[in-house]
Amino acid sequence: MGLNIKPLSDRVLIEPAAAETKTASGIYIPETAKEKPQRGKVVAVGKGTKDHEMTVNVGDMVLYGKYAGTELKLEGSDYLIMREDDILAIV
Repeated sequence: MGLNIKPLSDRVLIEPAAAETKTASGIYIPETAKEKPQRGKVVAVGKGTKDHEMTVNVGDMVLYGKYAGTELKLEGSDYLIMREDDILAIV
C-alpha cells in the first residue's frame, strides 16, 4: 500500500471499516441513519515513547471510541489518527 505517512510518538493511523448498510434482519439502513464505524484496521504505527511501548501492530483490527481520533483524507481514502490509548481493544 504506498501510503507515505508515519505517525509520530504513540499515535496510530487507522483505516475505518465501512459502515453497515444492512441490519442483521435484512433491513437496509439509509445513508442519513448510518452510525460512524467504531472498528478499523491499523495502517501505520508510531515508535512509541520512552514511557509507552506500542502494543498494536500494522494489520491489527481494533475497536475505538465513537469520537476518538482526528479524521483525515489521504490519497482519496478516509483515515483516523489517534493515540494508542484511545484504542479500546484488538479484535
